Amino acid sequence: MIDDLPSGLRARHLVEDDHPRVLSVLDAWWGGLKGEAGATERALLLPRLYFQHFTTTSFLVERDGGEIAAFLVGFLSQTEPDTAYVHFVGVDPVLHGQGTGQALYRSFFALARSHGRRHVRCITSPENSASRAFHTRLGFTASAVVPDYDGPRLDRVVFAIDLSADPAATP
Repeated sequence: MIDDLPSGLRARHLVEDDHPRVLSVLDAWWGGLKGEAGATERALLLPRLYFQHFTTTSFLVERDGGEIAAFLVGFLSQTEPDTAYVHFVGVDPVLHGQGTGQALYRSFFALARSHGRRHVRCITSPENSASRAFHTRLGFTASAVVPDYDGPRLDRVVFAIDLSADPAATP
């Protein structure tokens, strides 16, 4: 499914039973970003419905022993027929810089293209400097901080990439 993962990792599509497993790694992987409020916010961003209704456009990466190494929850926009959306991505911090995140995005980009999608969008919190830097390295264009994007005091940075601009340039 994803051929260019680091050694010892394998990918598959998410299934409903993955929901509690993914939730269990969020606090450790985000290193307590934004404290208890951040932990609650992250958990609320990943309700079970994503693991029920977006399985064919989402990926889970596991180590050979079955431990979660990374995940990407994405979907094809129903409102914008040329757009796909990456809703939430996580990579075990010990794997940062080894190409796991890029491999997930490359696979999602290929999936989006195969469904005629030209644009991919995603968001992150302004405090998540690692995410902001990662998306910029992938070629996404970042907006200024959008106040109250997801509700009061839930500011976001919006990212967009045009997959048709230069396919060789996207990871």
